[in-house]
Amino acid sequence: MELEKHYINRVGWLRAAVLGANDGILSTTSIVIGVAAASPERITLILSALAGLVAGAMSMAAGEYVSVSSQKDAEHADLEREQKELEEMPEIELKELAKIYEGRGLDKQLALQVATQLTSHNALEAHAKDELGINEVTVARPLQAALASLGSFVAGAALPFLVAVFAPLKNMIVCQYIFSILFLMFLGAVAAKTGGSFVAKAVMRVAVWGTIAMAITALAGYIFGVIDS
Repeated sequence: MELEKHYINRVGWLRAAVLGANDGILSTTSIVIGVAAASPERITLILSALAGLVAGAMSMAAGEYVSVSSQKDAEHADLEREQKELEEMPEIELKELAKIYEGRGLDKQLALQVATQLTSHNALEAHAKDELGINEVTVARPLQAALASLGSFVAGAALPFLVAVFAPLKNMIVCQYIFSILFLMFLGAVAAKTGGSFVAKAVMRVAVWGTIAMAITALAGYIFGVIDS
């Protein structure tokens, strides 16, 4: 028999990769558009894009590592506390596990049998999954998340950087917007397909919010450009 396809096991790295790539494109493009609206000089745009790429990549990686590490620490603390409770009051923990299965629809006797068998196999694993909601799919992996964010941000930010290098200065803002919004839509479609969700909804979401973000940044750059002049 063919096994069913599930997408939840991709949620950890997929979230970090999509967030990193989208942020890399959107934040770097917004910086370049804002600077171009205020001071359309090639070297200024290139340096702005490069600075946004490096700073954003480091910030994403560090932020992702710290936040996921905090989640991992919380998971470890919960598991240690659960292990201690299993050692000190196993009967209470068994009844607690059985109550969880009763709440899912098993009758009292069957729930106790299931809890007893799972406890004899691996008590901590049973409580981690069914009481704490911790399993091998959703467990926190700080380094993996940080590297995924770093690599995807650099890949995303490379696009507006290359546009800043090669696009005509007089059409810089238009080129930045077109290339970035198209790539954002492509990423949204890929992420939706990989995660098993609706492609059209994901594409529309990134297109709308990407346009709003770049429009606001361009307006801010134009205002400051007018003030400086």
